[in-house]
Amino acid sequence: MMEKRNYRKTLKFYQKLLQKEKRNKGSEVKTMLSKLRGQLEEMKSKVRFLGLVKKYLQVMYAERWGLEPCALPVIVNITAAHCDTLDFSPLDESSSLIFYNVNKHPCSGRQKARILQAGTPLGLMAYLYSSDAFLEGYVQQFLYTFRYFCTPHDFLRFLLDRIRGALARAHQDPTSTFTKIYKRSLCILQAWVEDCYTVDFTRNTGLLGQLEDFISSKILPLDGSAEHLLGLLEVGMARRAEGTPRGADLEDMKEAEEDTRPFNTLCKRFSEDGISRKSFPWRLPRGNGLVLPHQKERQYTIASALPKPCFFEDFYGPYAKASEKGPYFLTEYSTHQLFSQLTLLQQELFQKCHPVHFLNSRALGVVDKSTAIPKASSAESLSAKTCSLFLPNYVQDKYLLQLLRNADDVSTWVAAEIVTSHTSKLQVNLLSKFLLIAKSCYEQRNFATAMQILGGLEHLAVRQSPAWRILPAKIAEVMEELKAVEVFLKSDSLCLMEGRRFRAQPTLPSARLLAMHIQQLETGGFTMTNGAHRWSKLRNIAKVVSQVHAFQENPYTLSPDLKLQSYLKQRIARFSGADISILAADNRANFHHISSEKHSRKIQDKLRRMKATFQ
Repeated sequence: MMEKRNYRKTLKFYQKLLQKEKRNKGSEVKTMLSKLRGQLEEMKSKVRFLGLVKKYLQVMYAERWGLEPCALPVIVNITAAHCDTLDFSPLDESSSLIFYNVNKHPCSGRQKARILQAGTPLGLMAYLYSSDAFLEGYVQQFLYTFRYFCTPHDFLRFLLDRIRGALARAHQDPTSTFTKIYKRSLCILQAWVEDCYTVDFTRNTGLLGQLEDFISSKILPLDGSAEHLLGLLEVGMARRAEGTPRGADLEDMKEAEEDTRPFNTLCKRFSEDGISRKSFPWRLPRGNGLVLPHQKERQYTIASALPKPCFFEDFYGPYAKASEKGPYFLTEYSTHQLFSQLTLLQQELFQKCHPVHFLNSRALGVVDKSTAIPKASSAESLSAKTCSLFLPNYVQDKYLLQLLRNADDVSTWVAAEIVTSHTSKLQVNLLSKFLLIAKSCYEQRNFATAMQILGGLEHLAVRQSPAWRILPAKIAEVMEELKAVEVFLKSDSLCLMEGRRFRAQPTLPSARLLAMHIQQLETGGFTMTNGAHRWSKLRNIAKVVSQVHAFQENPYTLSPDLKLQSYLKQRIARFSGADISILAADNRANFHHISSEKHSRKIQDKLRRMKATFQ
């Protein structure tokens, strides 16, 4: 017995010792993980800093070849090239470039600074060679907006003529003006190819071939250092040939592009104005939903409202049968899971767009949804009536329409999931789920998905649903918060750039609201009476549209769930183009049941029973 007791004591002692060691090891593992996480964040910050230093050095190299304003006429007179579309008369600063003076009060004294107000196409292109054009953000702003007054062919011809005129004399004296013109031309070409390859060179093989032939035949025989330009063009062509896979990893895409976009971030940061962050009330008075009378005879069916079915196996692989679950699969996932995957799907589309895609959007037929438009008018007829702000022979990429079409599909999907739910309980659950997802979206600065969900919830058929009456008050308040967010986003075109700490956070703007802000800036004439273009107007447009690149440089680092993404894509594709009103008319859960009818039915039943007792 004593031996057994001693054995048990010894066993308990070793068990306690083992548990203690496990706890110590667990705490050690947690400590190691926290240290590794801290070291990883530190390494990431160092890599970002080194990347910023690299870009800064490249910008400073470009500024090394800048010219003073008094030397700008040499840029025009360096060649006698003939141009049919642009005025290549000698540069007269009083007519080709218009400035206004701004008084500065530095600590060392008082001095005047000149700010460019307007210029002819030739003058604005010549100003690319001026000192501080890169540092002040002028080069990037020009690359975004030159299509309003100049075609890519004209711009390329201008740059190649400057290189051709200065190349022979550039190597004679490294400090001469011709050397600066030649070197600066190469820097501008590099910035153009890096920043605007997808919008100017991808769809224009003639422009690309012209640049490649000129570099190979004219520049490389005399200057082998320009070979990196051919490398940039080859990288762009390889991407175009391979295509960007729809499910590509965003980190790999960012790493591939890191070495091919040196000027974008820093030039943009130099061109930003300091804006104080505004406070905004996120609450608005609540509104009452409308009541739709119950229709006794329903003449529509779900099948007639949905578009023609497609074979999802061809697009989504092994998860093709997920649509059989219907809206119930949404209740199987948490709000955070749905928010994360919807954000990643939206980010995948947003990473492929370019700032230029948002310009001249009215000519593409993009209008504010709040504006009443006749049903007969379509995007094609509207774009035919609207005059393009770009030059006539410039073919604009229509990727913005794809972004907006996807946004409309998400809104339709949200509305369809609710109106096709056959029980009030499920409708309340879905309303709560979508409202909480939208709340998570705007709190994490995914304003695109938040506004898409708001669009679906504001559909008349959804607002008439009886489920709003039994929705918890705290959940219903989220709807008013979303409306307040929408008002805030409409109030200022640069509201998302306010505050330094917010600029570093991942952000997905609403494509339609951003396009509407740019349309407001595009309203009015660009040309003055003397033929000069208002650069102050173009500069404001460039500042707003440059937010696209700024937000793309800080992507979300959420974990992808391909299975859930496949479910979401299927459901969104299933209801794409569906008629929500017809879907709602086929579901009794979408109508209020009049209490008076129930009351009269009870009275009639009682009278019938009483009559039966007397017989």
